[in-house]
Amino acid sequence: MARGVLLDIDGVLTVSWRPLPGAVETMSWLRRHGIAYRLVTNTSSRSRRQIAALLGDAGMEVDPAHIVTAVSSAARYLSETYPGRGCLLVNDGSVGDDLQDLERADPSSAGVVLLGGAGPGVGYAELNAVFRLAMEGVPVVALHRNTRFATADGPSLDMGAFIVGIELAASVEISVVGKPAPAFFASALHALGVGADEAIMVGDDIDADVLGSQAVGITGVLVRTGKYRASDLERDTPPDLVIDSVAALPELLSRPADETRPDG
Repeated sequence: MARGVLLDIDGVLTVSWRPLPGAVETMSWLRRHGIAYRLVTNTSSRSRRQIAALLGDAGMEVDPAHIVTAVSSAARYLSETYPGRGCLLVNDGSVGDDLQDLERADPSSAGVVLLGGAGPGVGYAELNAVFRLAMEGVPVVALHRNTRFATADGPSLDMGAFIVGIELAASVEISVVGKPAPAFFASALHALGVGADEAIMVGDDIDADVLGSQAVGITGVLVRTGKYRASDLERDTPPDLVIDSVAALPELLSRPADETRPDG
């Protein structure tokens, strides 16, 4: 049995903050068996406190301290790497709770740009301002490179789709501080207090969740929910394990090591 479990939220535990089948029961099982866990997410529309409240409404009681977000990771990174620079935040959603220590700026005074998630609140004017700042040499940092996210109404475009365009147009490379950045997983492991070989990562995003975690030595478990597509299993590097949904996680964790199969 793994000593620590990292769980993605969107597409694994919930979709549009509605619990997926088996999610409530699995979270309860982890607590009853004393298995350390952290919820790790690139979600940029909510703070950790707000996420915990939404999960509580969905029947999953989670301490905000057990949630590791790309936003909290970005706050640390920007404070350490670009101290004293005003930050232009381009994001759909409110994450102010997790960015309280950052000095905010508008396009005319920004010394660094932080790209969050896409959505109705992010339009051409905001993205064009980022492009112009990048052309002027202002560093641009992104929470993630996710190109889509799952909703109850179907898939929607995420910021990664626009990051590609900004990089191409401005001839720059945008750094990422959320999944699949190695530093993000290192931070989550530190919070768990376990080594990479003692942890598993359960996610629906083959790149950000599964292959990103496997690259740093964590066992990657792909779920067939959320963003999952059958083509995910045709990659040159396959996931370590595959399960139909998070409902199957207790059974997976209870198997003897020599009975664990990569086909779930």
